[in-house]
Amino acid sequence: MLRNKSGRKLGRFSRWLHRTFDDWSFRYLLGPAQVDKPVDGTAPATREQWEHDLEHRKDYTREQRRRKRAAHDRPSEN
Repeated sequence: MLRNKSGRKLGRFSRWLHRTFDDWSFRYLLGPAQVDKPVDGTAPATREQWEHDLEHRKDYTREQRRRKRAAHDRPSEN
């Protein structure tokens, strides 16, 4: 049960108000979790570096998946 700062139980309307608008404020007032084109409007060199870094991270992930797959496909040595 929700309680106010002094420890008293909140009424039905107060509980509804907090359940509804506390979550709403985080979702809508603070903004979205992700944005489209995060480096839009930056210098071309910065955008190029960001794209290079992104590709490097993708390559690393692909390599990790490939290694995991190879280790899983290898017959056990008992």
